[in-house]
Amino acid sequence: MGNIDLSRVSVLVVEDSQFIRSLIVNSLRVMGVGSIQSVDDGAQAIDFIKLVASDPMKAGMMSIDIVISDWEMSPVNGMMLLRWIRRHKESPDRFLPFMMLTGYSEPKRVHDARAMGVNEFMSKPFTVNALADKLFTIINKPRQFVHNSTYFGPDRRRQAIPIKGTDRRVLNYDSPEVEVVNG
Repeated sequence: MGNIDLSRVSVLVVEDSQFIRSLIVNSLRVMGVGSIQSVDDGAQAIDFIKLVASDPMKAGMMSIDIVISDWEMSPVNGMMLLRWIRRHKESPDRFLPFMMLTGYSEPKRVHDARAMGVNEFMSKPFTVNALADKLFTIINKPRQFVHNSTYFGPDRRRQAIPIKGTDRRVLNYDSPEVEVVNG
């Protein structure tokens, strides 16, 4: 798991299965994550995110660094939660790193999650090492955010593939600045 100190990292786990939720929370504890809060569904997550923003002492968490959320939950699922974080006017942090967890990882799901602005996508069942890898990718390789008429979220391009025309990206992986692309 590397020698990275995760004691100052805060994670919100959103998962309706108590078994999977405890598996994720315990895995994060083993990795040394300092602050972990878990809720049952996206609606509770939205309420908690708002509470952290308005009254961190009452929430018991000063900030949320990463959200790890299941996709299939009721009444508010992971995609609805991700959409709220990225697009809603009441979202306190549209840049909040978001890892989607699902037992259904067919290509359309991956595409839909990427189109909504997910940072990482992980299939169930998962290993502690796979969870650690995704977490470290979010922390160590943050991607610049892109904003245009059809998308807001982390740059979806991970490979250095030659492009045709002018590259309109301003690559700066040290900051989560938004790049506005007209087009």
